[in-house]
Amino acid sequence: MKKFVMAACGGALASVVATTQFVGPLLAQEDSRPANVYEQLDLFGDIFERIRAQYVEEVDEADLIEAAINGMLTSLDPHSNYLPPDDAEDMQVQTRGEFGGLGIEVTQEDGFVKVVSPIDGTPAMEAGMEAGDFITHVDGESVLGLTLDDAVDMMRGPVGSEIVITVVREGEDEPFDVSIVRDTIKLTAVRTRIENNTVVLRVTTFNDQTFPNLTDGIAKEIEAAGGMENVDGFILDLRNNPGGLLTQAIKVSDAFLDAGEIVSTRGRNPADGDRFNAMPGDLAEGKPLVVLINGGSASASEIVAGALQDHRRAIVVGTKSFGKGSVQTVMPLRGDGMMRLTTARYYTPSGRSIQALGVSPDIVVEQPPRRPESEDEEESTAVNRFSRSEADLRGSLDNDSLTDDEIEQIKAEQAKAEAAAKLREEDYQLAYAIDILHGMAALASDHK
Repeated sequence: MKKFVMAACGGALASVVATTQFVGPLLAQEDSRPANVYEQLDLFGDIFERIRAQYVEEVDEADLIEAAINGMLTSLDPHSNYLPPDDAEDMQVQTRGEFGGLGIEVTQEDGFVKVVSPIDGTPAMEAGMEAGDFITHVDGESVLGLTLDDAVDMMRGPVGSEIVITVVREGEDEPFDVSIVRDTIKLTAVRTRIENNTVVLRVTTFNDQTFPNLTDGIAKEIEAAGGMENVDGFILDLRNNPGGLLTQAIKVSDAFLDAGEIVSTRGRNPADGDRFNAMPGDLAEGKPLVVLINGGSASASEIVAGALQDHRRAIVVGTKSFGKGSVQTVMPLRGDGMMRLTTARYYTPSGRSIQALGVSPDIVVEQPPRRPESEDEEESTAVNRFSRSEADLRGSLDNDSLTDDEIEQIKAEQAKAEAAAKLREEDYQLAYAIDILHGMAALASDHK
């Protein structure tokens, strides 16, 4: 039976990337289970008939069966569920990188919908949704007691329509409302840029576009820098990346590894386990590498972070990841629906499972909460007003020990330092990672 392998993200679809592992259609098989299993099935049939005949209102028989199937699957774990034909089609579209909705990955915890992560450049991100937020109401209606699929259905709607979500956030005394306008979500899997001689690779999801985007982005930034010799190192930013295709996670890990195991999967039957190894070739040519993670980094993101950490290829910086260490297999069913079933756990090269534990960073760096812009402006004005140096004093002597070129070089270095300081205000974790890379590059050059 041919398998199409993908790594499952944690959670359900609220316009998000689903992570899966495709296998062939389900087939009926002989079973020698005890007769009480069939007695239970007879009980199910009795209940089904009584609901059809005696429930206070007429019910749709297909809806009853679908609810029973989904209830059976969701009772297993948060990631197993039934996908009706429409949802199954949406999931396949999402793995290609374009879909409609809010742009959040969600799971369920304590009866509420919990945000695993908002996706970069989506309405949810722009509205200020954060990883770890709890959604308690949608347009004033409580989601408590609903299945995750039902809660997600409440959040779906036409592109351009508005939805009001009530959020409970750690550190906030009271719940608050967030207004979001639904839109078509077009995922750019990898965004690249140069920050102070460092190539920053922002990976937002693992879909069919991820590895091609990564290789193209690395080549483009190296060319823009004037060659690899002008690059201090690379930052792989996996923050708020909910996961995606296992095949892409393996390719991204392999991009920075020359050899060794990347990830292994183990199911109930030991014979069903798989092991994936790196091939020779490092796109970063051995340059220092830092991986950024946080609580919104899940599943495929954790595979990459765990592999690079175990091989000591990268320093992992940030906060503990989400802890989604299981693999789901999506099985086509009769009637164009699909069943998503947890079939294995995955393990990092050292043999550790991150299920419910997450990947712990080598260096823990919290992201400070953003201050209101008015505070930033006031503080900046105060600093500018009272900051003075020797050069500002009337009649101060010129520096006659430096040439004009040396003075210009110093000014350029000062400008870089000021840009780094500004980046620390905008994204402290990223600035911290760049500082680490610069230190590693300096040490490497000293030992040449």
